[in-house]
Amino acid sequence: MSGPLAGLRVVDLTAALAGPYGTMMLSDLGADVIKVEAPGGEVTRRVGPLPKRDEGEDETGPTLGGYFQSINRGKRSIVIDLKSDEGHAEFLALIRTADVLVENFGPGVVDRLGIGFETLHAINPRLVYGTLTGFGSRWAGESPYAEWPAMDITIQAMAGPLSVTGTESGDPVKIGPGVGDIFPGALLMTGILAALLEARTTGIGQQVDIAMYDAILSLTERIVYQYSYTDIVPKPIGNTHPILTPFDILKVKDGWIAIAATTQLRWEALCRIMGKAELIDDPRFVTEFERSQHRDDIRAVLDEWTVGYTRAEMTEMLGGKVPYGQVNDVRDIFESPHAWARDMLVEVENPNASRPAIIAGQPLKFSHSKPDPLVRAPFLDEHGDAIRQEIAQHDSSKETTNE
Repeated sequence: MSGPLAGLRVVDLTAALAGPYGTMMLSDLGADVIKVEAPGGEVTRRVGPLPKRDEGEDETGPTLGGYFQSINRGKRSIVIDLKSDEGHAEFLALIRTADVLVENFGPGVVDRLGIGFETLHAINPRLVYGTLTGFGSRWAGESPYAEWPAMDITIQAMAGPLSVTGTESGDPVKIGPGVGDIFPGALLMTGILAALLEARTTGIGQQVDIAMYDAILSLTERIVYQYSYTDIVPKPIGNTHPILTPFDILKVKDGWIAIAATTQLRWEALCRIMGKAELIDDPRFVTEFERSQHRDDIRAVLDEWTVGYTRAEMTEMLGGKVPYGQVNDVRDIFESPHAWARDMLVEVENPNASRPAIIAGQPLKFSHSKPDPLVRAPFLDEHGDAIRQEIAQHDSSKETTNE
């Protein structure tokens, strides 16, 4: 394997979205991520959408669902029953070969399984141990919610985003697909890499803990300082910005566009493009502050203008001149030259399916240590024999060294 993390071995005990997304990032960057699964496999293996099979294909041949493919690409799979004595011993042997372990079990599970940080640190002192839960480990701060289960929408509700997302008169609106999972997973990888850097100097690993709540509160940092400074509770304001104007989503003939011409120069450029240069000297709009006080007037002007054009026409007029973008659905993204040029749409093998899978690529790009191209997710225990051989070779080499 190649990439900036080549040579790094990660034992992945995570399930669902938050943890697997984080370990996916490590795999994308060249780490050898070993997905340890219970007999029967991780639950998301059975989550759709499932691929259509080739006509005449063996209906019993294994396939990979889109959910599992996307966030487990490039990993290797081994089945270990952590509840059995044999499986527990095998897992500890694997840990002796590892640099990192990542888990997102519920509170108390790792200790019941005999694989908590202290236990594993004793047999591999350099191990970095990443933990992701809804409300964090008790050693990092006693949350009254420590025993609560958590999911994307409940974390978004508790940590702030839902209080400021949506329209002024509407119901709270969840942000994006899985943001409450994906952002904590990505942040955990940042912490793990920091701990690895220290471990290379000291030879001693440590536990890295992240709570989904903490991650999403940090993502919503704006409401914290706003309330601290003003004693005013921020409320939803739709797609606008509390200070900057124009900053909004606008209707056109065949869809929607976004415009954010918020600086003086960009506002003036927008006025000229609209053929309304007289607005530049309009007392309501002469400064950024005045524009923020008359956002409804600006919105009325923009609505009247944009509704007469298509997305393509708006792109021709505004693209590259002021901050602008079409509101794209995924079909538009599949037709985007940017997405393909930047390898943000990647084709991977889709066994026993009628066509390859296309998954979202890795956004981090490197000028020198370029990772290998992305490959498909593993079948259950696909690499079990090879990993067991590697464990045996490691144990044998340690014995030889100690003689």
